[in-house]
Amino acid sequence: MIIIPARVQSSRFPNKVLADIGGLPMVIKTAQVASVVDKVYIATDSKEVIDIAKNYGFEAILTSKSCNSGTDRIYEAATKIGCQDNEIIINIQADEPFIETDVIKELFNLTKEYASNEDVIISTLFKIVSKDKAQDSNLVKVVTTNNNFALYFSRSIIPFNRENSNINYKAHLGVYGFTYKKLKTFCNLKESFLEDSEKLEQLRVLENGYKIAIKEVKSSSFGIDTKEDLEKALKIFLI
Repeated sequence: MIIIPARVQSSRFPNKVLADIGGLPMVIKTAQVASVVDKVYIATDSKEVIDIAKNYGFEAILTSKSCNSGTDRIYEAATKIGCQDNEIIINIQADEPFIETDVIKELFNLTKEYASNEDVIISTLFKIVSKDKAQDSNLVKVVTTNNNFALYFSRSIIPFNRENSNINYKAHLGVYGFTYKKLKTFCNLKESFLEDSEKLEQLRVLENGYKIAIKEVKSSSFGIDTKEDLEKALKIFLI
């Protein structure tokens, strides 16, 4: 299943998940894309989003306003749904209305590949970006091992290019795959120093000694964090 966390309040872009995307609320546009791949639930702390989801034929789960992260929100929703330990759960952010279905399928396959490996808590994806794009602190970068596990994620540009050589910078796509059991494990880990410093929850996994499986994909999509991002996305994808 796919669970989309949809928190209405956002410091940088209030009511972002309800922003208009070609006549649809952003969260609904994202849900429609994801529903091509699998069953979709929307996890939200907003009665307004619950009603909007119902109007468009999507099931929504009302979750606590005190959830610390999107992952905590999908865990609460998955628990209310009654997921089994081996259920594959894909977390697609509500601000990814232009994510490609092939990308979601790649994440499903990667998550299934590592479902029985208890050392791997999360599966996720990256794409190659230019050095100029990698400079953006809103774009999370990742460095990886040769056998496709994440070493570190940062808002800073990594790796540091001391010799100004030709480097493929890896931009993390903010999508995650778990089994329900692994999602529960993640949400019961204490928030870590690195997570708090970078404001990146996936660092909790690495700092606690677990692994994150990661795979390269081709994608033109990007998360919409600001109004400027929205204007840019609309020009690229809808105009």
